[in-house]
Amino acid sequence: MQNFDYMTPTRLIFGEGVISQLPKVMSAFGKKILLTYGGGSIKKIGLYDKVKELLDGFEIIELSDIQPNPKYDPSVLEGVRLCKEHNIDVILSVGGGSVLDCSKAIAAGAKYDGDVWDLITYKVKAQAALPIVDILTLAATGSEYDSGGVISRTETNDKIGYMDPHLYPAVSFLDPTYTFSVSKKQTAAGCADAMNHIIEQYFCEDATLLNDGFCEAGLKSLMINAKKCLDDPRDYTARAEMMFACTLGCNGIYSLGNSPSGWPCHGIEHALSAYYDITHGEGLAIITPRWMTHILSDKTVGRFVKYGVNVFDIDSTLPPFEIAEKAIKATYDFFESIGIPMHLKDVGIDDSRISEMAHHIAVNEGLENAYAPLTQQDIEKILIASL
Repeated sequence: MQNFDYMTPTRLIFGEGVISQLPKVMSAFGKKILLTYGGGSIKKIGLYDKVKELLDGFEIIELSDIQPNPKYDPSVLEGVRLCKEHNIDVILSVGGGSVLDCSKAIAAGAKYDGDVWDLITYKVKAQAALPIVDILTLAATGSEYDSGGVISRTETNDKIGYMDPHLYPAVSFLDPTYTFSVSKKQTAAGCADAMNHIIEQYFCEDATLLNDGFCEAGLKSLMINAKKCLDDPRDYTARAEMMFACTLGCNGIYSLGNSPSGWPCHGIEHALSAYYDITHGEGLAIITPRWMTHILSDKTVGRFVKYGVNVFDIDSTLPPFEIAEKAIKATYDFFESIGIPMHLKDVGIDDSRISEMAHHIAVNEGLENAYAPLTQQDIEKILIASL
């Protein structure tokens, strides 16, 4: 078991109707709020009007149209400009993980006088950040309970995972009813994203029995409840459990004491969505079983056996490699069963830039240090197998 230093400063306020506490929570941070949100779904479900009603008396500046795979330019840069121009006290992120990821970069940039990209690429360490409160409307990324986010810079095809202890949200409001209107596509993609967060932490060199059990239960919960949510989008119990499982996904609690895995599937998918702007969860679902097949070996087969037996209830008396292959197929079949397109060509990616992306990943993602080390040639083979 590895050494660790762990702290989670975020306050979670969970359940139906908890948004009523918003005025009291926000008043602790000041009166000037930057309200960040995406393409307008919060207006369709009435959440925008509810927030404005609850925060009557606060000064609210708005930054809207934050996109999936949030963009450095214009969203981060515009948010930083607004914070500085209006002397913002606190950011209120209302939406999914992309809005919150963008808000985290804005929060750090608002307290920095240089090029914000220097913070995102770790050339400069943040010394402070504006406080962030979020109201979550999509179960997926876990950004509501972690210190990181992912920002895309279109002109360089970069999608950077940016983490800093200043970026934990101060308070996260999690009301499962706000996910009732999430489309089947985004519900499935959110499940795949959260499952991959757990899988990335599960497949590692040194793991504990406790964390393995936590990961295995998390995966089962996500698979069972995602299907219930797809069958009945207003199933509160299923939406609530799925939301909580997603919230824990990137917080680190699934892997305390484990050795690092390198998060290779995320490293590969970041390039896919940077180059082609695809849905992150769908990209992960496509890549994950191909990565599993590629890394299956005498060294890794034991992890696949445990994964197959404890997550998919595969017969433990079968030969180890047969269990592993069945587990990989079960992973693929589950993603396919919830409606995720399982080939890159299905999401608009052909073979024309495979070599370019493989080189970009190999240079920028450090996957030679992953649980199963990946060279540029390995990455290219995984991408080709995913076509």
